[in-house]
Amino acid sequence: MTRSTPRTPPTAQPSGAPRSTAAPRARKRAPSQPRIALALAGGGPLGAIYEIGALCALEESLSGLDFTGLHHYVGVSAGGFIAAGLANGMSPRELCASFIENDHQVSEVFDPAWLMVPAYSELARRGIMFPGLVSSALWRFVLGRKSFTGALERLGPALPTGIFSNSEIDRRLATLFSREGRTNDFRQLKTRLTLVATNLDSGEAAPFGRAGWDHVPISRAVQASSALPGLFPPVEIDEHYYVDGALKKTLHASVALDEGIDLMLCLNPLVPFDSTQPQAAPVMQRGLPAERRAIPRIVDGGLPAVLSQTFRSMIHSRMELGMKHYERAYPDTDIVLIEPDHRDPELYLANTFSYGRRRQLAEHAYQQTRRLLRSRKTGLSAQLGRHGVTLRHEVLDDPKRHLVAPPAAPTRLGQAIASLQEVMEDLGHVTRAAARPASA
Repeated sequence: MTRSTPRTPPTAQPSGAPRSTAAPRARKRAPSQPRIALALAGGGPLGAIYEIGALCALEESLSGLDFTGLHHYVGVSAGGFIAAGLANGMSPRELCASFIENDHQVSEVFDPAWLMVPAYSELARRGIMFPGLVSSALWRFVLGRKSFTGALERLGPALPTGIFSNSEIDRRLATLFSREGRTNDFRQLKTRLTLVATNLDSGEAAPFGRAGWDHVPISRAVQASSALPGLFPPVEIDEHYYVDGALKKTLHASVALDEGIDLMLCLNPLVPFDSTQPQAAPVMQRGLPAERRAIPRIVDGGLPAVLSQTFRSMIHSRMELGMKHYERAYPDTDIVLIEPDHRDPELYLANTFSYGRRRQLAEHAYQQTRRLLRSRKTGLSAQLGRHGVTLRHEVLDDPKRHLVAPPAAPTRLGQAIASLQEVMEDLGHVTRAAARPASA
């Protein structure tokens, strides 16, 4: 990855943008202190689990980096509530206790089960419209001499815009951020936080937290940013309707890059699965049924697997184009991307609404991120070292470390093979990085 030129953020407000009368917050930093930002992509409950596990691995493996004291946090969809938690001083381990471990004090805050509550108000509102629309459709078909399909089009407004309600996101996060030492007001944060949604009527990105958008409560912005169309109804804010921020971009890292960031850390939890390559060595697959240890072909999983692969491929290809643009447009910023192995079936087959699976998947993400850091340690050490951040090799090389459950003890042969594979991958990354300027 590369580094980028500091840029002045735009001051023009998009049409329909909420307005703020509050004075901008003053932010002071030491002249020599590097500006480090974090961008978190979406991915539903699965994406949140991966990002928490990965952040816990990064937190303990990187020296000189405080994940609760970064210059700027950018969150999209599921990454929004993690970014909001970090900006409010919640460490990755605290997020893990809330979302993964179900700590008794805050277990209700991040329980994915309350995302499965039907959108009763939306269903009722559309149901009231149904009799009138049926009458109109019959009138057009019988007396208006319209085709049957043309008459059916009249029933479109009766279909709900979302099946489940995500209003609990706003309510629960508002309660969490009202506790002492935290805030639900963008303007009261000690750091920058931007939560990106999409204006449904204009298709434009809505950067909640920036000037003109910062009067909206953080919890409400998280709800809007994670309102996936079809699954959750659009969220109304200031007479505008907003949906998932990933509709516009996958990461929206440019929100922070435009401010002249020195080091940009990006986490993307969803990648297409490559079943044509040898699948990654499992970290926690010994207890799984044999049919779940490998995916010979995507089509064997039926429609859900095909749709999942299609969605992942679309958003990932868009993200790859974005990363290439970032490298060209911001040559003075070091950009580090953390994402799962494309050959890893564990996250692809996950059931995130099972408590036991949440623990296993978080541990899996934690261990795979540690493995990724070891396999890229040469290049990462150079990138991170420019900003006073170093890899803690004694932590990365400690096989006894775990997040929520002790991993299965590897054999000596397994350890040797894994170490050799990591060395080869590290060498491959260094070789490709050295060849990139020459090819350019």
